[in-house]
Amino acid sequence: MEIKVESRFLQDVVVIVPEVFRDGRGFFMETFREDQFKAKGLPTQFVQDNHSRSAKGVVRGLHFQWDPPMGKLMRVSLGSAFLVAVDIRKGSPTLGKWAGVEASQENCRQVWAPAGFARGFCVLSDVAEIQYKCTGIYNSRAESGIRWDDPEIGIEWPIRDVSLSDKDKNAQTLVQWLSRPESSNFAY
Repeated sequence: MEIKVESRFLQDVVVIVPEVFRDGRGFFMETFREDQFKAKGLPTQFVQDNHSRSAKGVVRGLHFQWDPPMGKLMRVSLGSAFLVAVDIRKGSPTLGKWAGVEASQENCRQVWAPAGFARGFCVLSDVAEIQYKCTGIYNSRAESGIRWDDPEIGIEWPIRDVSLSDKDKNAQTLVQWLSRPESSNFAY
């Protein structure tokens, strides 16, 4: 079965759509194949899988980790969500720019955002489950976040009434992050 690259944003954010076999019994798809990812220049070494469930209106993010650098392949396995990636790499021509994609269990879109991008999502359906394949093991001492509504970034979220964790409510702006010495870990 073929895994196709549907589109690319900000040079390195990739939307991937697997071929889906559907019949009266349901469906089958391959969400990851090392040979096809490698042929398309996508990562093949994932070391951690995460799975989250959130209610409508929940915004999670914009999160990132610098040690070890963590890229994420995100997909929605139940419901629908708006997946976002923001370039936070110093010196990048797209620094502070964002890309957003609606992904759902129906459209089977996946979004690859490498290290150097802050990632987040908002839930559009009553409930959504998001799964991530990660290129780095989680390290709470080397992770941080950017405000979901940072006006300098200007993400056009498809919802207004949001539910946030305390951590995300108190996240820094991109300008604040770029003034921290740790931000040099993400150089273009």
